[in-house]
Amino acid sequence: MERDDDIEVDYLVVGAGAVGMAFVDTLLAETTATVALVDRYSRPGGHWNRAYPFVRLHQPSAFYGVNSLALGVGRLDTEGGNAGLQGLASGAEVVAYFDRVMQERFLPTGRVHWLPEHEFDGSDVVPRAGGARQRIRAAKTVDAAHSEVTVPSMRPPSYDVADGAVCVAPNALPDVVRDDAQYVVIGAGKTGIDACLWLLDAGIDPDSIRWIMPRDSWFLDRRNIQPVEDSFESTVGGYALQLEASALATSVPDLFRRLEETGQLLRLDPDVTPTMYRCATVTKAELEQLRTISGVVRSGRVRAVGLDAIELDDGSIPTSRDVVHVDCTADGFRRRSPEPVFDGDRITLQSVRTCQQVFSAAMVAHVEAVYTDEAEKNVLCAVIPSPDADIDWLRTTLVNTESTIRWAGEPRIASWLEDARLNSVKTGLTGAPTPAQIGVLRTIVRHMTGAVDNLRRLLAEVD
Repeated sequence: MERDDDIEVDYLVVGAGAVGMAFVDTLLAETTATVALVDRYSRPGGHWNRAYPFVRLHQPSAFYGVNSLALGVGRLDTEGGNAGLQGLASGAEVVAYFDRVMQERFLPTGRVHWLPEHEFDGSDVVPRAGGARQRIRAAKTVDAAHSEVTVPSMRPPSYDVADGAVCVAPNALPDVVRDDAQYVVIGAGKTGIDACLWLLDAGIDPDSIRWIMPRDSWFLDRRNIQPVEDSFESTVGGYALQLEASALATSVPDLFRRLEETGQLLRLDPDVTPTMYRCATVTKAELEQLRTISGVVRSGRVRAVGLDAIELDDGSIPTSRDVVHVDCTADGFRRRSPEPVFDGDRITLQSVRTCQQVFSAAMVAHVEAVYTDEAEKNVLCAVIPSPDADIDWLRTTLVNTESTIRWAGEPRIASWLEDARLNSVKTGLTGAPTPAQIGVLRTIVRHMTGAVDNLRRLLAEVD
């Protein structure tokens, strides 16, 4: 059954997660467009509605959300592993924030049709609970769920779990935690890091935790990802060091050596060379906490959790009915082959800066608002697939740097970037730079082109 009251808008945006919200926010601010925003959940925020209760952002709140409204109040954390750095919003804060954006920013414009608990079937919008189909007539459709985030609570484990074995998503961890229990954290990504840190903060003995780590990861130091007004030397200076290392490295191992020596990349175990890079951030204090877990298992992925053994790619380890297995293996951002962001009447939101999805969505909206030629828009919005392997640091940094050079040559974009709240890569200088700041800026200019050329050479050798 179809309803007679068709909705006519300029844009149909499918997905009201962080990406969709950031896109719509910029579109509303920079155009007079009308929007229909569709999402399966009853509230905006996407996967944040399903996240575990102790989840926090891995990047400062200052760079998350939408451009028009700050998330949080800009305070520094005063305790825990993030002490001294910009605050990290909790999952509950993020969900409340996006609801506020909807209620206070979007709906009062009179230009947004909000359709919660609906799904788009390719032609119509359909209520999840059943009922009349809603026809949306839109000039353009925006896919804001192309790189949909999956968290453990959204699906069962990808491995077999025997009846009677305790295997929970992190969401249930606060309900099952016991001082006398043994824990096995399965997965070495951001969720696995969060689960381990939560257990340690809850007072669990590190010797009671085993951490199954199919691959070691290179981490970003969160101290280098702070608002420039708080930390020019670590943030902009860190970017300069990355470019310098990229320009001067004689091989891929030499590049990672330089990045580690200058504090741009961190690793858990100095004796294990990481093979994964997925933009996970930690502080050095958090890294020291994680290093207290001696029971790190590097035997590949879990194949099955039994009553007395966990089967892995490369062997097995003992377990029991009393052990709490914490499944942290959801893949996060879905890695899909890149496609043009702009394609006729379709816009597919993807990252145009590594692991900065909300910034990327706002950037795409700005380009859509300001530019008209589709080919030019796609050049300005070169897609950067989510990284996975260590070598992806080179690939993503190469495209990032090429885009940075390209954007600097576009006055309309350069001006927008300096004002954008979501942009974590800007000088932020309001007065005359100090001699040290001038030195950092000169390093960036001196090595930017060399970094592009050398990264291309290093990647050609690997490929």
